[in-house]
Amino acid sequence: MRLAERISHLELSPTFKINAMARKMKAAGLDVLDFSVGEPDFESPRSAKEAGKSAIDRNVTRYTANEGTLELRQAIVDKLRTENALTYETDQILVSPGAKASLYCAVMALFGPGDEVLVPRPYWVSYPEQIRLAGATPVFLNAPQARGFKIAPADLDVACNPKVKGLILNYPNNPTGACYALHELKALADVIVKRKLVVIADEIYEKLLYDNREFTSIASLGPEIASRTVVINGMSKAFAMTGWRLGYAAAPKPIIEAMGKVQSHTTSHPASMTQVASHAALRNAYDDVERMVAEFGRRRDAMMAGLAKLTRLTCVRPDGAFYVFPNVSGLFGRKIGYRTVMCGQDVSEGLLEAARVAVAPGEAFGSPQHIRISFSCDMQQIEDGLRRIGEAIG
Repeated sequence: MRLAERISHLELSPTFKINAMARKMKAAGLDVLDFSVGEPDFESPRSAKEAGKSAIDRNVTRYTANEGTLELRQAIVDKLRTENALTYETDQILVSPGAKASLYCAVMALFGPGDEVLVPRPYWVSYPEQIRLAGATPVFLNAPQARGFKIAPADLDVACNPKVKGLILNYPNNPTGACYALHELKALADVIVKRKLVVIADEIYEKLLYDNREFTSIASLGPEIASRTVVINGMSKAFAMTGWRLGYAAAPKPIIEAMGKVQSHTTSHPASMTQVASHAALRNAYDDVERMVAEFGRRRDAMMAGLAKLTRLTCVRPDGAFYVFPNVSGLFGRKIGYRTVMCGQDVSEGLLEAARVAVAPGEAFGSPQHIRISFSCDMQQIEDGLRRIGEAIG
């Protein structure tokens, strides 16, 4: 049997190998500390759980409109207006089964064969593959550690050519935790408008910011950039609702209509009870979010303090999200356990074998000099994991 040609252009994530190794070790009864997962360890908000259960009891279990219920889309419109200074109507909102699905609909609606799409590197693993599925070509724009993992407006300008149609901008960033200041966003927006690009702004980590930092959506910087922006967000990260599967997009109406066509023939809408639960969270759960962010801030500080003691690693302090992205190139050529390490994948496998600590290799994010460590786990695991890593790398 011959598979579709598009599959040959997709790459299996390097994280899968680590995950498979970790699962096998856990199944054998070994104590593995897992720092590879991008998922809050907090409970979903009580208001969301109660609303979801009530929806089931009230038999709110049938199809909804493809674009999502009017009540939920209105709550999203209100959220974007009051929190992000963004003005949309309900027909400019598309609700999807997860932010990844929102991203997929946007990419499929906007890009196609012959198009190039700029992707800052390091990047979240699915951006390049979704672009390839659309028949377009991802073009990587370096966001180096020396610049805090952020792209420069001049580099963005130089990278543009007649084939470049769009940019995916993720901040706070997965895997680095980098976030753009207001003046940095304005400079990028000027280039985007000048070059007539469309920008997909993945803002899924917008609430997870530290040190009193405030979030600004690039779409709020004026009507010109707003007309060229697809805002992506969802319930998974800020509201600890990963398993509920709900994401959403806000954009000019023609783009949302095109995305809706894609969704109507792929996933259709999210589960009806998930939409009810998400509506409740958007209306009532911000105290839960604040408590979670405060705890993540403490965990970030503990992780950074522990990493600072590991002299062969360097790490930029993340402004947001719940990851650190240390540079491990100082370990290359050395041994971790019985393994001589020469890249992030080697370091990840070595730490799993020698220290029973699972981390994500940087190759998954386009940066083999790094590993990603999540601090979406309790403080005791962070302390134990740092101790094991220190012992393993000497």
